[in-house]
Amino acid sequence: MPETAATTIEGVPFRSSIMQIEPQWIDYNGHLNMAYYNVMFDRAIDQMWLTLGIGPGYMKERGGSTFTAECHVRYLREIHLDDPVQVSVWLLEADDKRLHTFQELRHATEGWLSATSENMSLHIDMGSRKVAAFPPDIRERIAAVVKAHSAVPRPEGIGRNVAMPSKR
Repeated sequence: MPETAATTIEGVPFRSSIMQIEPQWIDYNGHLNMAYYNVMFDRAIDQMWLTLGIGPGYMKERGGSTFTAECHVRYLREIHLDDPVQVSVWLLEADDKRLHTFQELRHATEGWLSATSENMSLHIDMGSRKVAAFPPDIRERIAAVVKAHSAVPRPEGIGRNVAMPSKR
C-alpha cells in the first residue's frame, strides 16, 4: 500500500507521540545514556517524515531517503526510566536537497526541557546513493511546513556551536 502524506502537519511545531524510555537504555549513572537521546530524536523525525511523505514507503516506491549529515545535541537535564518524553520538531529551512531541523526533547507531563538536537539532513537518491533534489511534490510540502514553522517563535539554542567559554 502506498505511503500517503498528510495534507498538513498538525500543530506547529510538529510534536511526536509520547515515548517511553526502555530499561536497557539506562546507564550505570542511573539516567538515559547519551546515545539513546539520539534514538528518541530519530524516532520523532521518522514520525515527521511520514507526514511529509518521505518515510519508508517513499524509499521503497520512489527510491529516495534522507541521511543525517550533521548533528549537534545539547544535554540539559537528566531523563530517567519512568519519565515519558515527547519531541517537538521545527523545520527551520530547506532547499532542493537539504533539511535543517531543530528538536526539543521534553518531559511529556511536566514540560521541562531535557535535550535539544539540531540537524542537517540530505535527500539521497538510493539508486546512486548520492545527494539529489527532492521531487517537486515533496518540495512543495516541505516549503509549506517551513513557512508554517517560521511563523512561530524560534526555540533557544539554534545555531549553537561547541567551544570553550571565552575567559575575556
